[in-house]
Amino acid sequence: MKCLIARFNAWFLVVPLIVVLLGWNITQNKADAVYYNGTVYTVDSTFSTCEAFAVKNGKVVWTGNSRDAINFVCPVKVDLRGQFVYPGFIDAHCHFYGYGVDQKKIDLTGTSSFRAVLDTLTLHKTKLFSGWLFGRGWDQNDWANKTYPNKSELDKLFPNVPVFLLRVDGHAALCNSLALQQCNVNVETKIEGGEIEKIGGELTGILIDNAVDLVKSKIPLPDKKAETQALLTAQKNCNEVGLTTVCDAGLSKEVILLIDSLQQSNILKMRYYAMIEYDAKNAKYFFDNGKIKTERLNACSFKMYADGALGSRGACMRDAYHDRQAHHGFLLHTVAELQQAANDIAQHNFQMNTHCIGDSANHLMLQIYANALKGKKDARWRIEHAQVLASEDIGWFAKYGIIPSVQPTHATSDMYWAQDRVGAERMKAAYAYKQLLDVCGMIAAGSDFPVESINPMFGFYAAVARKDQKGYPKNGFQKQDAISRQDALRAMTIWAAYAAFEEKEKGSIEAGKFADFVITSQDIMKHPENDLFNIKVKQTFINGERVF
Repeated sequence: MKCLIARFNAWFLVVPLIVVLLGWNITQNKADAVYYNGTVYTVDSTFSTCEAFAVKNGKVVWTGNSRDAINFVCPVKVDLRGQFVYPGFIDAHCHFYGYGVDQKKIDLTGTSSFRAVLDTLTLHKTKLFSGWLFGRGWDQNDWANKTYPNKSELDKLFPNVPVFLLRVDGHAALCNSLALQQCNVNVETKIEGGEIEKIGGELTGILIDNAVDLVKSKIPLPDKKAETQALLTAQKNCNEVGLTTVCDAGLSKEVILLIDSLQQSNILKMRYYAMIEYDAKNAKYFFDNGKIKTERLNACSFKMYADGALGSRGACMRDAYHDRQAHHGFLLHTVAELQQAANDIAQHNFQMNTHCIGDSANHLMLQIYANALKGKKDARWRIEHAQVLASEDIGWFAKYGIIPSVQPTHATSDMYWAQDRVGAERMKAAYAYKQLLDVCGMIAAGSDFPVESINPMFGFYAAVARKDQKGYPKNGFQKQDAISRQDALRAMTIWAAYAAFEEKEKGSIEAGKFADFVITSQDIMKHPENDLFNIKVKQTFINGERVF
């Protein structure tokens, strides 16, 4: 009898445990959606693949094989039919807000001559932006005549409307006389960190680097309704090419707060790493109020400009430009100002991301970072572009934990003329993505759109093939600095997330992370190299919700 009672008591204790365990399994096997019968590149620490995954409450809760996927209780089961899944693509350096606003401007991208620019303006002369004829995208390096254009033709065609034409890189502009007059720019105007071009004592209309803002800052900004529409237009276009997070390189407090409000209202679904434009007003606000971190918005960094761009000869070089005697480009701030900014940003525990193109600017900022960080290794301060480096400076990135944030399409856009600017010797450590990767163990990859295309597959192709979309050059541009497909995918997913302090919540398809993913019908890991840029995204998901 005692034996029976003992067995009953034991069974009485075991039954609840079985119920609890069964209940736990049932709970674990519930999901909002399960995807199976595909090839899922998880981009986890081993770069593993699986066949299936499950999503619940906007997050991945399980990865595994298709056989086990049938055990999930969920309203949506999706047969991927052999398609390919990747973590949502992250553009580690772009101008998402600016790209959206630019949709209202005249697009001069791809114009083959200054005559083509004038013809485009004439065709769209009624398309005014805040009362200005505002165009963007011209590049004299693409023309037979590679000298800067002159305002004289603009003055003849448009004597009664101010004209402002921003170069493709945003670091130079051409203005007509009326625009210069309205902004009080004349032959006596002085500027530090830029150039107001004069020939024969007369203004040509060309403004470079800090001089651009003498006019641009006077053009009225769009109102909040127009800004909202710009963000939504940018979101739609970017979702179509698989972008689920954008890292916007330089925004005002007002735009960041607008983005936050639109996200909180679930109008803007794009995840957003917002680099705060460093100026006195923005710095005071965020130093006083702290960082912003939600599931969709991360404002924890400041964006600075050390120098200009190579295409407009504003990049700050140690030695003179190869194609312009005695010209070294510009620092856009004094050394003291850059040092003070770094010290203030470090003191308030924000991240610092600095635009550096020329070897002098890169060398200077690496030194300033090292001094400001005082040995701190996980601050994840970034050099944006890291474009032309001195070979001996590359080791500084790893030594001080500095992240190179690069744009692979810049290499294949600039390769036709870059050596003319810097000479053969300096090209050895220019666009040196593989060298940076070998030293740092990672790079973050973006596009810098609208300077380049929004399509991340263009950057993936450029990083791997180092060719343009016509297959030039045959053996690749400085092919020794091409990176593998695995690393190219990491650079636009998990490494881009790491560069934004977000690797624990996105960048790979793993349990506990946001269900941000893209689906393609072709495998970017195995598709023929010369056709990689043509791969199309079929579907894009953010937080488990299909946005394209």
